[in-house]
Amino acid sequence: MTLREGLRVELAVDIGLGDAVEGPAGERVGFLSLAAGTAGTVERVDERPPGHAVLEYERLRSLLGDYGHTMPAESRKRLEEEVAALEPEWTAFQEESRVTARVRFDNGFVLDGAREDVLTTS
Repeated sequence: MTLREGLRVELAVDIGLGDAVEGPAGERVGFLSLAAGTAGTVERVDERPPGHAVLEYERLRSLLGDYGHTMPAESRKRLEEEVAALEPEWTAFQEESRVTARVRFDNGFVLDGAREDVLTTS
């Protein structure tokens, strides 16, 4: 699904809204959540920018690809090691959803920073 402003969506999962709710005497009386199937409208879509490690991986990988063949062997080896050390951050960045949305539900609640995988179209 591609999120866009104005799209009608529903929660695909139950989402807890913070800590346990306390009663007047400080005792725990329950837990507040939004139920799967709660409908609302996407108000805003945001793309999370890559972190420093991901940008550094891209920069070093490009440097290696463009100039690696002209580098002294020791420098190229060091650069390859730096790229390999950043590989886990790059892989995690590729696998995670980078798009989030602000959704205003019909019941008045607003969920900001909702990942695409917790929403379905309604």
